[in-house]
Amino acid sequence: MVQAVKNYFTKNPEQVVKSKMLAEKLGITSEEAYASLKQVLFRLSEEGFLFKQGKKFKLNRGNENKMVGTLEVNPSGYGFVIPRSGKMDDIFIPARNLGTAFHGDLVEVLLVARQKKKKSKAEGQILKVLKRKHTRLSGRLMRANSLYYISPEIPQIERDIYVPAELLNNAKEGQHVIVGNIVWDNPKLSPTGEVLEILTGKEKLQTDAIALAKEFDLPVSFAKEAVRESEKIDAEIAEEEIAKRIDCRGITTFTIDPDDAKDFDDALSIEILENGNYRIGIHIADVSHYVPMDGALDKEATIRGNSTYLVGSVIPMLPEKLSNGICSLVPDQDRLTFSVIAEMTPRGRHISHTVGKSIIHSDRRFTYEEAQKILDGEDGDFADELRKLNSVAKQLRVKRMKKGSINFFSAEVKFILDDTGKPLKIIKREIKDSNMLVEEFMLLANVLVAEAVSSAQSGKHSVPFLYRIHDRPDPEKLRDFLHFVRSLGYQTHGNTINDPKELNKLIEASKGKPEETLVNEIAIRSMAKAIYSADNIGHYGLCFKHYTHFTSPIRRYSDLLVHRILHNHLNGNKKALYSKGKLDDLCEHISGTERTSVDAERLSVKLKQIEFLKEKLGDEFEAVISGVTHFGFFVKLIDVLAEGLVPMRDLDDDYYVYDEKNYCLRGRSRRKKFTLGDKLKVKLIKIDSERSELDFIPVE
Repeated sequence: MVQAVKNYFTKNPEQVVKSKMLAEKLGITSEEAYASLKQVLFRLSEEGFLFKQGKKFKLNRGNENKMVGTLEVNPSGYGFVIPRSGKMDDIFIPARNLGTAFHGDLVEVLLVARQKKKKSKAEGQILKVLKRKHTRLSGRLMRANSLYYISPEIPQIERDIYVPAELLNNAKEGQHVIVGNIVWDNPKLSPTGEVLEILTGKEKLQTDAIALAKEFDLPVSFAKEAVRESEKIDAEIAEEEIAKRIDCRGITTFTIDPDDAKDFDDALSIEILENGNYRIGIHIADVSHYVPMDGALDKEATIRGNSTYLVGSVIPMLPEKLSNGICSLVPDQDRLTFSVIAEMTPRGRHISHTVGKSIIHSDRRFTYEEAQKILDGEDGDFADELRKLNSVAKQLRVKRMKKGSINFFSAEVKFILDDTGKPLKIIKREIKDSNMLVEEFMLLANVLVAEAVSSAQSGKHSVPFLYRIHDRPDPEKLRDFLHFVRSLGYQTHGNTINDPKELNKLIEASKGKPEETLVNEIAIRSMAKAIYSADNIGHYGLCFKHYTHFTSPIRRYSDLLVHRILHNHLNGNKKALYSKGKLDDLCEHISGTERTSVDAERLSVKLKQIEFLKEKLGDEFEAVISGVTHFGFFVKLIDVLAEGLVPMRDLDDDYYVYDEKNYCLRGRSRRKKFTLGDKLKVKLIKIDSERSELDFIPVE
């Protein structure tokens, strides 16, 4: 039968048939033979000979049903492959089809099934791993009988890595180790590795950024050539260079940043014009002046893609001499900048603008807290200028929201650490006017720069450019979001969201409520991921037709690229600095480094939260139910934002049943419910540091 099926599809390569139709064509009449046929079809589709589309089958003709992309594994065990091409949606990978791939790996995937009537939705099977994201993994060395293993600290990697006794390299049970040279060829067997390093003292993963960097293959030290190149940079600014630039040194200028910031990318200035309008300067560090194309510093920055901000430390994109020194817009020093200088009315209407290289002299460094006190009415330096800028920023924000820009926020925490890095306190960050003031002017600069280059994107001399794009959300994910908010009691119209303003209303309605953070998180999850691309499709979330990243070249390579392309364009050079193909490759690379940094930063926060909670075992916390599964429900602590599990086995007051449709666990006898979004009090009963897991129980 296998040969008969293969012969049929080989002779009819264009045929798409259901199993019943194929049975008729092959003359199969008995139920037993038909059952065998279905097994053969399933097996051939699993092997990749056939391609399964709903209930239909067709011949898999080479690469037409294969994709290359990056695997992201969900904590529930299944995964999604984000296609490299960007021309189709994420490909769902059931747990059984993950093969030997880890979270973050670059993989080749075979499309094995598509959902009916949803051509953009595909299911796949991983054929092979093309490149490992994590070549080194850390964890505590454990022993089961005569076998040694580690459970990787990265939550998405749930497979233990076994270490043969001869590859322990003197490591002992209980020690924190780095394991490398990982081999995993058969999904039915466990991966194996070799102990490369024993972590002691400050190198333990929970307290040391270096170990965390190793976990994610983040380069900590700079190449010698890059360091030498940075040391040769002259901090003195030549008069000839000043003469080429817009001189803004006589204008009131200041920076506003977090209190622990050291790399100041951006500064703001304001002048009152005779006509009553404001001339507002958005000044960005001119990193491109100091980092030439294809030099050692440029190559190092390309590899890193961006700075990574771990709790209590940073892995910078550029050496400290540049990031915290020459390029940083510190007060009382002349600094080279790239500026967007806009004339605005007091009501926030944009009249005109100039974009060009400049030089500034910052008069003051504000923290967000210092600036906020002045905006709240206290006296302070440049109070009038700050309040005028804030008034314009508020007008810009109102206009942006009216157009449909979505008002997302991601709840964040700030850690107060002692000298050894031990967390003493966790504070929830508040987004206030001072934060939003800076954000609005950075958005304005990014838009004006993108529009300036996009206006030249016609004809044979079009300029290949880098955009920050955000695709429209998946309608199915939006329907899931609507179902979720309805379960919380929110009123919605219809089964989808056609206008971003509707989404804004739901987010706004949750403000100040226990489920506010959860509603925002679920809304963000329903969105596509923002990425870098040389093909502009606009930014859905911000509701901008043209958008880029221009305002943080000290910490993002994307912005450094934009500075170079923009300067080349403004100088009238017709020859592009980067070809479209080169930009495509760079965009894919830096979108990947961004994802890696986000993963590392999240794990850094999670580990510090767990370290902080170690001394609070048995304490009670206010929490919100953030997820419901068949094995229990997840809770997020309202104050410290740590997340943990209330296991089903610990709910001993009733027999609970998982109600997937209504996002809840329901007791059979007492009818008590635990529903997504519910606020409750929980007690911390268990901390598993090895797996970075917290267990709670409800407090009556």
